Amino acid sequence: MAGLYAADTGDAVVLWLVASTGNTLGAVVNWVLGRFCLHWQDRKWFPVKPDQLARAQAWFGRYGVWSLLMAWLPVVGDPLTFAAGMLRVNAWIFVILVATGKAARYAVVLLVAQGLL
Repeated sequence: MAGLYAADTGDAVVLWLVASTGNTLGAVVNWVLGRFCLHWQDRKWFPVKPDQLARAQAWFGRYGVWSLLMAWLPVVGDPLTFAAGMLRVNAWIFVILVATGKAARYAVVLLVAQGLL
């Protein structure tokens, strides 16, 4: 996204919107997996390893739904969104918090690309 913006091949608002929306929709997929697919968690192909899931559950248990603002973080973000589904976090609260965190992340990336930060 920053590369496209720096190369002057995209409008900053459109790039921000597409990146934020796409990343949020990916998190919704994780929420759905957590919500409905736990009975496959013992299979080798299951996308979240037990230690990742345990870390996400611990983080979630400590900070609650507000931890979803950090779903943009590498390594812990995907298991965190999966744990939110598993713990049956309300879908609307989930989307609002995750979208807010991811949109803020991409706004910072664009500001850095513009040289404003």
